[in-house]
Order: sequence, then C-alpha cells, then structure tokens
Amino acid sequence: MQKLREQVNNCNKCLLGSMRINPVFGEGNSSAKVMFVGEAPGANEDATGKPFCGKAGKVLDELLLIAGLTREKIFICNVLKCRPPKNRNPQNLEIEACTPYLNCQINFIKPAIICCLGNFATAYIMNKFNIKSKIQGISKIHGTIFIAEAFYGKIKIIPLFHPAVLTYDSRKKPILDLDFQQLKYVPR
Repeated sequence: MQKLREQVNNCNKCLLGSMRINPVFGEGNSSAKVMFVGEAPGANEDATGKPFCGKAGKVLDELLLIAGLTREKIFICNVLKCRPPKNRNPQNLEIEACTPYLNCQINFIKPAIICCLGNFATAYIMNKFNIKSKIQGISKIHGTIFIAEAFYGKIKIIPLFHPAVLTYDSRKKPILDLDFQQLKYVPR
C-alpha cells in the first residue's frame, strides 16, 4: 500500500494532479472487511490529504456509529484521488486515469462489503463488478445489497446516499440512518 500511496502522490495522469494541494489516497484499516468509496475529495480533503474530513465527514462519522463502525475498522477512499475544481463532477478521463489506484486498493484490502457513497462511486463499482444492469439513480437503489464476484470470492456492494446530501437536504437523515443501521447486520 505504501508503494501505491507514493504512486498516487506523484501522479499527473490527468490535469487534476497539477491543480491539487494534496492527493487524498484514503485511510483506515488495510485489512478492513468494510470499504467506503466516495466520489472525489472536496476542499477540506484537498487541504489536509484526508478523506471525509469536512462537514460530510462529520456526518459520516455519526452514520458509522449507527452502523457500529469506526474509521479504525474500515477503509475509506474515493474514486478520484484529487479534487475537481469547484467540486464539479468527475469527468470520464479523470475516472479512467484514477481508478487503477482504486482497483489496487480493493485488490489489496479484499473487503467483504463495499459501500458506495453517491452516484459516481456506485456506477463505477457496479460496472467494475459486472452488475451494471442493476444501476439506477441512488434514490432508487440506496440501501440495497447486491452480491458480486471478486477474484477473492463473493462480496456485497451497497449503494448509499453520499453523506454530503444532508448538508443541503436534512429530510434524508432518517433514510441515511436506516441504511447505515442495516450495515450493522450485514454479515462480513
């Protein structure tokens, strides 16, 4: 993982590498059974190099407690390792350039569960694990458990609303609470 981190730190495969302050490799337990994959770093993450450290990170920490998890028990990262300007959506070329790093992280960690935070993470992970026929908007499939095949065995893919949704739509809090509560009971 350290060699992969060094590759990410030195990456300039797309324009984001030249615009970042810090790449955001990800952090947590490298033997985690549960992996969370977000979309891309925001301003706070770019400034610190840590994933989910702003408002959405505080929301995520609260949701993890509901699931009976802590950051020390999980691994958390993003599809993109560098912040898109003004937090715009990831572009296809950026996703193509960056996802080999995510794929290596998944292959190294071998999680039993991958929780996809938001539409971009969900679309990428479901495509990667050949369940793209099930892809719909996050509003339709959040909290659904999909079974997929990884090279190391069966895994569970669980699309979830991105925690940042609560910063602009607090009415979704009960939905996120319920989705994260079910994680407590998903076999690992």
